[in-house]
Amino acid sequence: MNTPLDTKPHYELLDALRGVAALMVVCYHVCEGYAFAGGFPVIEGINHGYLAVDFFFLLSGFVVSYAYDSRWATTLTLPAFFKRRLIRLHPMVVMGTLCGLAAFCLQGGTQWDGTQSSPWAVTLSVCCALLLLPVWPGSAADVRGNGEMFPLNGPAWSLFFEYVGNLLYALLIRRLSLRVLKLWVLLCGLGYGLFASLDAAGYGNMGVGWTLQGINLPGGLLRMLFPFSFGMLLACTFRPRPLRGAFWIAALLLVALLWVPCIPGRLGILSLNGLYETACVCVAFPLVLHIAASGQASDAGTSRLSRFLGDISYPLYLTHYPFMYLFYAWLIDTRQYSFGQTWPVALCLVAGCIGWSWLCMRFYEKPLLRILRNRWTDSKQKQS
Repeated sequence: MNTPLDTKPHYELLDALRGVAALMVVCYHVCEGYAFAGGFPVIEGINHGYLAVDFFFLLSGFVVSYAYDSRWATTLTLPAFFKRRLIRLHPMVVMGTLCGLAAFCLQGGTQWDGTQSSPWAVTLSVCCALLLLPVWPGSAADVRGNGEMFPLNGPAWSLFFEYVGNLLYALLIRRLSLRVLKLWVLLCGLGYGLFASLDAAGYGNMGVGWTLQGINLPGGLLRMLFPFSFGMLLACTFRPRPLRGAFWIAALLLVALLWVPCIPGRLGILSLNGLYETACVCVAFPLVLHIAASGQASDAGTSRLSRFLGDISYPLYLTHYPFMYLFYAWLIDTRQYSFGQTWPVALCLVAGCIGWSWLCMRFYEKPLLRILRNRWTDSKQKQS
């Protein structure tokens, strides 16, 4: 952890796993569309795909701690840290907002119940999205009428909490001793486990944080704080154990964990599905991270695939959901509520999201990041 940032090895397989998780989120949202359009209470298919967000937070805590911890005592300042994180994260927030605005206009600028949104309400929603300011449910800026924090691009809620996590890291968590950090992670883990296993939100799952309604705000904070802090702890204590085929083992394990169907029933007052979610975040996801961080791409094909998945992971996550809004509206209009009825469209949708994310990465994100970093940061200390 004491090596300068520019000489530290890059965890290529962690980038690749972020791409795998982003693909699972896209597929989960396709499945979610059938439930939303048909009014079904349970999302079938990739039922636990929402936990990919918790995995993202775990990866983020690990990577941020690994990249920055050793630099605070030498060259890194708070303004420089926040500038670097804004440069890395915010360009795709802007692109996701623009994609969401375009999709909303294509749908006629109406809420799901058919109510027309005024131009000033849409403008307000765009401004909130660009500044990552959450929208209050039922307010004028809630232009889709779903109560989402960011109605033009729903998944931006996780970026809001990601920013909160980075703020807490810079101001507080990085200053903790290893012993206190372990205690902090334990307390956050207990909070997460209780929230999930007691089904505090009443959703039957830990899919909270996307709205300000009810208990979503504290639930979203727990969803971020525990895995993000746990990722930091893992970065501080990580010791690689070389493993052949690490990417394939970790990727298949991650896909299997997210594909598990909803687990109904209770064990006394505890939700079985909540217990599964807790086990994933406390045990299974850290194991997946450890496997991937311990390995390297074993051949040229795996290396190319890893780079591709890593390159598209963030653009895919931040730009796919506006396409889902159009897909959901089409499902409702055509009254088709299953993959069997719509599989050609669903497959084209997923492929289109991947293709669009590659275009965004190639012609928008990378050139813009290069310009911003060259202008506002020391080129020898760039954070990927």
